[in-house]
Amino acid sequence: MFESLYSKVLRYARHPHAPRYLAALSFAESAFFPVPPDVMLIPMALANPKAAWRLALLTTLASVLGGVLGYGIGYFAIAAVEPWLQQWGYWEAYQIARDWFGRWGFWAVLVAGFSPIPYKVFTIAAGGLAMNPLGFVFASFLGRGGRFFLVAGLIAWGGERLEQAIYRHVRVIGWASVALVAVGIALYLLLR
Repeated sequence: MFESLYSKVLRYARHPHAPRYLAALSFAESAFFPVPPDVMLIPMALANPKAAWRLALLTTLASVLGGVLGYGIGYFAIAAVEPWLQQWGYWEAYQIARDWFGRWGFWAVLVAGFSPIPYKVFTIAAGGLAMNPLGFVFASFLGRGGRFFLVAGLIAWGGERLEQAIYRHVRVIGWASVALVAVGIALYLLLR
């Protein structure tokens, strides 16, 4: 089951329009969409390790542009967006982002761009708190670029060996992922 899914994902990753989809996903994720671009960047870089650096640059640029949109949403419409942040389960992360901006400003965006914390929450919070726009863009480039270039670099370094190793162990990786999601859901339901 996981082997055929993995092969299909790599086939889609080699599609001629895949870079456009990656850019669109990267842009949308930084402002409002819940799926991180890594889910496309990783298989695309695995499918073509020689293009990994170019894909990381594309992902970074689109993500930062999406971050600027998120900043604009926060700057111009924070009052309208706050109820949605609560409804979609981002309210706690948004409160953390506000607190981090109060303490660390630029560094909060840098860390958020690199980490798995929902970046869109930080882009909206940065706009809502009127963070210096140039500092925001610079921190976003460093944070998002650092993350995506690290991912691309690891995949380019591993190349075909990494792709084959993943394929050999995809069943274990797949079931481990399913188990992690199940545990996450169970913890969420228990702690709710």
